Amino acid sequence: MVPVALSALAKRFELIWVGPQKDVTVTGISMNTNDLRQGDLFVAMPGQKTHGANFISKALEAGAAAVITDRAGFEIVGSLAVPILLLEEPRRHLGNLAAFVYGNLPGSMPKLFATTGTNGKTSTSYILEAILRQLGVVTGLTSTAERHIAGEVIVSRLTTPESPEMQALIARMKEKGVEAVAIEVSAQALTQLRVDGLFFDVAGFTNLSHDHLDDYRDMDEYLNAKVELFKPSRAAKAVISLDSDFGSQVLRRCEIPSKSVTIRSDVDADYKVRILEELPQYTSFEVSGPDGTLVSRLPIIGAHMASNAGLAIAMLVEGGYQFSKIASAIASGIDAYLPGRTERVTGATGPDVYVDFGHSPDAFLNTLAAVRKVTGGKVIMCFGADGDRDATKRPEMARVAAAGCDILVITDHHPRFEDPESIRRTLVDAARAHRPNLEIHEVSPPEAAIRLAVSLAQPGDAILWAGPGHQDYRDIRGVRTPYSARAQARAALSEQGWS
Repeated sequence: MVPVALSALAKRFELIWVGPQKDVTVTGISMNTNDLRQGDLFVAMPGQKTHGANFISKALEAGAAAVITDRAGFEIVGSLAVPILLLEEPRRHLGNLAAFVYGNLPGSMPKLFATTGTNGKTSTSYILEAILRQLGVVTGLTSTAERHIAGEVIVSRLTTPESPEMQALIARMKEKGVEAVAIEVSAQALTQLRVDGLFFDVAGFTNLSHDHLDDYRDMDEYLNAKVELFKPSRAAKAVISLDSDFGSQVLRRCEIPSKSVTIRSDVDADYKVRILEELPQYTSFEVSGPDGTLVSRLPIIGAHMASNAGLAIAMLVEGGYQFSKIASAIASGIDAYLPGRTERVTGATGPDVYVDFGHSPDAFLNTLAAVRKVTGGKVIMCFGADGDRDATKRPEMARVAAAGCDILVITDHHPRFEDPESIRRTLVDAARAHRPNLEIHEVSPPEAAIRLAVSLAQPGDAILWAGPGHQDYRDIRGVRTPYSARAQARAALSEQGWS
């Protein structure tokens, strides 16, 4: 870290000194005492349950060099031995404060590619990074699953981290010579200002479907949160997928230069994606755009994944990378590993088993269609639903699952503080109402559910285990219990005698 003078920060943001006016230097910024390091600037903000000023003593014990808070926070803490700066609505300024402290200023940044949407954000981000690597670019990534820094891998805690962590991450990437970063941006990140202080070279939109209505009043409010990314203050250019019905609305409301992309044959777009071949091992596709046509393939099934690749390619072209060079780099395929995204964990023998992170009706629809396309035998669906999350989508998830499979196994996922039996009952009832004659099993816990699913399958059949994906835990009454769906699926196959 290059130390930053507190006086320079106070001048830049017109802050008011209310504590000792002595100039110190800071080497980081934090809103969370658990992440705070010696020499950091602690920002004490009002929260949903309490004010951050109540944790200032803990911040000072951890080595905070100075404090920023609002008048309400100052009234709580009073005078301190370290400098205090006054700033109303500190969260609104947190991203820009962090960018200043970490030196993430215009002209010093790598290229930033942001992807938002209900489904496909993570996949598109991984595909973006894979193509960039194949172009010889030093890359960074921040997604639901992982953070990557020039090859270093860190497990994620949030889809999009809070702005101080995000800015520190970007600064670390710059130290390691990263030239371009793929960033997954959730609606919550935009609403909660987590990407403030960043300006994206290109912003991409995948789709919008029923999800997160525990955080947003309705689909209109959810859409409005996404559209915020496509404004001149956020990004220079945009690429909008027209695969979902909401794509045209985003394109119409986009306030920056934009291009469109689609896999739909009935929709016009600047970039068109066409499926060439679908096999359990890969999906090959063609992308046509203003600069020509390329052919490539992904080591993963699904037309929706090829659509994500088309979006990624268009974003890279709009970001300044030559279409012809991209075509040459990926002519033999895109070398992308997408953890827990329709991830095939099958050995040389036995049924195909796919572990997927999908947890919405639209995700189920696309992934089941992809599995069905490459499966000659039965399709067995195994899934559960999150507790303490949008409950309104559960009946539709069950309906889509029942419609798309031959055998349905309903189990638990993250019950959190809800009754898992009640969640399962809602899913079972909705599935039976839609397909009364479907073979449906209710099994708890999920370790037993996947073993039942495997016992019901033969070579040529496929099992889609939706929900857990890349995650390595289950949340049960606030406790994160170690757990791997991929390991459990492999164990279940082995126990049945399949390699």
